[in-house]
Amino acid sequence: MASPRTSMPDQKSTKKAASKKPSSRGEGAKASGESAAPARGRAPARTAATAGRRSARAAGLAGGSGGGSPRVSTARLDVRKTYKLYIGGAFPRSESGRSYPVTGEDGTLLAHAARASRKDARDAVKAARSAAGRWSGATAYNRGQVLYRVAEMLEGRAGQFADEIVKGEGLDRPDAERAVAAAIDRWVWYAGWPDKVAQVGGAANPVAGPFFNFSVPEPTGVVAVVAPAESSLLGLVSVVAPVIATGNTVVVVASERRPLPAITLAEVLATSDVPGGVVNVLTGLVAELAPVLAGHMDVNAIDLTGVAPGARAELEELAAENVKRVFAPEPDGAASDWAAAPGTRRLLAFLETKTVWHPVGI
Repeated sequence: MASPRTSMPDQKSTKKAASKKPSSRGEGAKASGESAAPARGRAPARTAATAGRRSARAAGLAGGSGGGSPRVSTARLDVRKTYKLYIGGAFPRSESGRSYPVTGEDGTLLAHAARASRKDARDAVKAARSAAGRWSGATAYNRGQVLYRVAEMLEGRAGQFADEIVKGEGLDRPDAERAVAAAIDRWVWYAGWPDKVAQVGGAANPVAGPFFNFSVPEPTGVVAVVAPAESSLLGLVSVVAPVIATGNTVVVVASERRPLPAITLAEVLATSDVPGGVVNVLTGLVAELAPVLAGHMDVNAIDLTGVAPGARAELEELAAENVKRVFAPEPDGAASDWAAAPGTRRLLAFLETKTVWHPVGI
């Protein structure tokens, strides 16, 4: 009689045989030799079809004509610049939210500039008054160094200024580059004056008596300037630089039709060493802003260069309310030749002369 132990199947052998069981259809087919060949034939067909669809989709995205796929443009859109005001060292939008179109000589729309309001003009005067003490109290040497730094920054943006003059004034490229070079040279010329104007505008006066008598030029204070309409950069530099070179602060109304170089100049000033509030730039309508500045009681002087001759009488009457200094171009129109040598007329126009008496021997 056989032992019960020998009649029972070996458990280890059973598990081993089960592990050899095919784990997939393909392996089973390989073991039986029946459907292995058809399975190998279908897989490459599916792969080829999928690759074809992917290639067609990629061709459509790349702008191909197959399958009617939409064309995707790879051209980059320019960042449209927003031209704002420059008040107190910052670039706010007009409090009114208004803007107006700026067009080139050929009528092409160049940009939309902020249209400053009466409130913006008052804010600019307030910022200029706040900066007046610090700027006039700086040494003449320091003011000259700050202005020279502005000229360095202008040089770095010469290409941008030339582009704006070409589009705004209709000049050809060489003439625009000459205008930019003249503006930079004009700024450098005025940068050399802060520590020399006292010798030109002041004096030691002979008097009958045992006294020293000195005439000392001092800044007027806050000056409003209406920039020339035709020369958007050289004319602007020629009216702003002499005002701040002598220690004044300025609120300038940029050229109404060509304001873009004025805002670019404001960007230069904001990134140079000029303290905020020394120069404040407004863009908008001269007829709307000039009367506000002429009648403002905290403005000490006004330059009417950019005002039409027929409108100056009204502004002069408004300026008389607080006895403002009024500067107007020469009647013969010589002041409109911005390429001519500037002279010292604008430098001395916004200076007050203080006379000091001092006894001899004390």
